[in-house]
Amino acid sequence: MKVDLNKLDERIARWMGGVGHPAHEICLGVFFAWLGALKVFGHPTGSSLLAHTIYIGSPEVMVKVLGVWEILIGVLLLWRPTVRVAILLLFLRLPGTLLALLIKLDVCWVSFPFVPTPEGQYLIKDLFLFGAAMVIGSSVRSEKHAH
Repeated sequence: MKVDLNKLDERIARWMGGVGHPAHEICLGVFFAWLGALKVFGHPTGSSLLAHTIYIGSPEVMVKVLGVWEILIGVLLLWRPTVRVAILLLFLRLPGTLLALLIKLDVCWVSFPFVPTPEGQYLIKDLFLFGAAMVIGSSVRSEKHAH
């Protein structure tokens, strides 16, 4: 029995193209809502560093605000008509992440710029999540990826 690897590859790629994008949106939305809920209910996350970097209000209040913000991003990512709003909210949050990575060098880096601390890794993850959200945003006008 001869297997045509090219046809198999085409079928796998077509399947991933159809399933992967919606799965990407759902996973990212659930992830944001989940991490946001942790903050709202008082479980520590790397965002406490972000709250200490953004000097608007007390860190305790800011962590909860960031949590609600993340829940909102997650929920909006899960409903196709509001994806653009979710990406805008994520974009508005991004400067705080970058600022923390640059201002809190002693907290974010063991050795700048190559060895981040766990807190730094948490914030760097946010940069990758923003990149993932941009991929989702690039398809909001595409009928192919509509749910």
